[in-house]
Amino acid sequence: MEKSKISIIIPAYNEEKNIEAAVKSAITAMGDKFGDYEIIIFNDCSKDKTGEVADKLAQENPKIKVFHNEVNRGFAYNYKKGVEISSKDYIGMVPGDDEIETKSIFEIFDSAGKADIIIPYTANQNIRPLSRQIVSYAFTTVMNLLFFGGWKLNYFNGPVIHKRELIQSMPIKADNFAFQAEALIKLIKKGHSFIQLPMYIKPRTYGKSSALKIKNIIGVLKTIGSLCKEIYFTKI
Repeated sequence: MEKSKISIIIPAYNEEKNIEAAVKSAITAMGDKFGDYEIIIFNDCSKDKTGEVADKLAQENPKIKVFHNEVNRGFAYNYKKGVEISSKDYIGMVPGDDEIETKSIFEIFDSAGKADIIIPYTANQNIRPLSRQIVSYAFTTVMNLLFFGGWKLNYFNGPVIHKRELIQSMPIKADNFAFQAEALIKLIKKGHSFIQLPMYIKPRTYGKSSALKIKNIIGVLKTIGSLCKEIYFTKI
């Protein structure tokens, strides 16, 4: 039987000290699971040497493609653009900050094909700042209550693996950190199968997350309102 193929999206903003390790972790984790792969790196108008490092990786490996945004577009844009141009059977995502343990990436990739959607959730949230833990738990709880009537998903913002034809057929409107939550809610509401599995993350060695910026929180709240309107009044 012919092995499936995977596209891996790697968004990166000011990750010159992390991006190479993130790419190598993804390649190592794939092992011989897939018959072919492509890695799509988005240098999101970084102010450091992220773009130079990414270009060097692409020169060494023809399966790596690099796109340089002329302005900072944000995580959601890079993911959605990556989905649009991906060509393989499955689409996954690995953050450019090299936050996920390689073993966990391996387990995520190894689960591809076991369901329409593979949903990883952070099993060691305790290594993140308390403020991040509180916001994450609150977001997860609210999304479950609003859209599933109770607890259903352990996490909405992880490095999900989708079947390409499914995620490419599902327009994602969110331009903020809730983009993956929007996709998951819509696809699950349509009856597509999913499995959840734990993943373990590492403390950031370089740089810092921008997830809790005020503009991101406001954007997420707008997406929640838009999703409520779309699901409860247009019945997706």
